[in-house]
Parts: sequence; structure tokens; C-alpha cells
Amino acid sequence: MLTGLFGVGTGLLSGMFGIGGAVVSTPAIRLLGATPIAAIGSTVPSIIPSAVTGAYRYAREHLVDWRVVVWTGATGAAAAVGGAFASGAVPGGGHPLMILTALMVGFTAWRLSRPVTEPEPEPVRSAEGATDAAPGLAHLAEGPPRLEAWRLAVTGIGAGALSGLLGIGGGVLLVPAFTSWCRMPIKPALATSLACVGVLAVPSMVTHALLGHINWLYALPLCVGVVPGARLGAHLTIRSSDHTLRFLIGIVLGIVAVAYAAGEIIALV
Repeated sequence: MLTGLFGVGTGLLSGMFGIGGAVVSTPAIRLLGATPIAAIGSTVPSIIPSAVTGAYRYAREHLVDWRVVVWTGATGAAAAVGGAFASGAVPGGGHPLMILTALMVGFTAWRLSRPVTEPEPEPVRSAEGATDAAPGLAHLAEGPPRLEAWRLAVTGIGAGALSGLLGIGGGVLLVPAFTSWCRMPIKPALATSLACVGVLAVPSMVTHALLGHINWLYALPLCVGVVPGARLGAHLTIRSSDHTLRFLIGIVLGIVAVAYAAGEIIALV
């Protein structure tokens, strides 16, 4: 029951922030007694129903860029398999992977919580030559979206490797990559990231299952719990402003990263 409740919470975060939700479920089932490797592998199956549920809700609002999904998912699938195989070879019993996960979550929180301002309007000159607009109050715009195939392929490979290695869906890399490197608006970036996360989780799950990393006593309740949570999370994001989304991402993921890293450092000591 506790695992199922954690599933609802992770589904909520998955639907809201397009990150797969395993950044919360992985440390959660570690607290319930799972080994580090089992915690990584057992969260992967729940990523798929969570991503499908949330992405379907976003697709109804036409927020998912399917061209981005195809390029990112296709290139990231093979990298996800390689990352899953590499996860069992990393020394330290899985604890270094947990600390790396915390660092990635913290980076995502910092990068997405940075405010984005609109470009400063051109001043309007009056007949006397005076300007009506106050100078220096805004930064330049980041520019139009950059969605070249090679850029999406590089993003997919990095996210796929991270998905297989850490069992977190790759969204912690996709969301900042889409918003910063590819210059996508925040809501389409979150929606498209969630769809990509579902694609990347499939080869990762198969590989972890073959390697015996999945404990289905944790995985199945998570799969059930994430579905209503993801639907609600996507609904909340659609109704929220961009400023509110960035603020919530920074607060929630920042707290998760600190708690995550502290627990694993204590375990190593």
C-alpha cells in the first residue's frame, strides 16, 4: 500500500514536470528496504504507464511535438540498453548511481527555476524625441526553437543512456535540454519530454528485467499508483502559468535532490 501511494505521488510529479517520476519513487522504495540496484530497476516499469497517461492528456491539448518524440526516442533506445547493462557494472553497490541521480535532479531544479523574461520592446519616440519605454528592464529573448535532427539525436542519446543507467526515465536531462538547448516553450517541452520518457523506458525495462534488477513486489504497485497521479499532474500543468511551473519545479526537485543525496551519502559512510 505504501508503494502504491508513492506511485500516486510520483505519477503526479511525472505528469506535471515530464520527468518520469522515478526521481521520487527510486529513493522512496529504497526507504522501504529495496537494494540500490533493485531500486533502480524496479521503478522503470512504472515509468511506462505514467508516461502514457500523462502524454495522452497533453496530446489532447496538442502540446506534444511528435517529430521531436520520434527523433529523440529512436536515437535514445539503443543508448538506454547500454546504460542498463552498465548499471550493474558500476562499483559501490549502486550508491554512486544514487548520488549521481541526486546531482542530475538538482541540476534540473536549478536550470528550470531560472526566470525567463520577455524581450524589451522597442522604445516609441515622441515628436520631441523622448522615449516612452523604460530602458534596461528586460533581457533579450532566447530566440526561436532549434529542432534540428542532429540536435534531437544528441539529446536522445544522452537521455537514453541516463534512463538505462539510473532508471529515472531520462526526463531530468530532456526537460532542460528541450527548454535550453532546443529553446522549446516550457509546456510543450514538458509534454514532449514525457512522451519521450515512455519510449526510452521500454528498452530499459526489458534489459533490467533480463538482468534480474526488477523486484515486482515494488514494481507492480508503482505501476498501478502512477496512472491517476500522472493524469492529475498533466491536468495541473495545462492549467498553470509558465512562471508557476518553473517555480514549482525548482522547489520540489530541489528538495528531492537534497534529501536523495543526503540519504545515500549517509549509507556510504
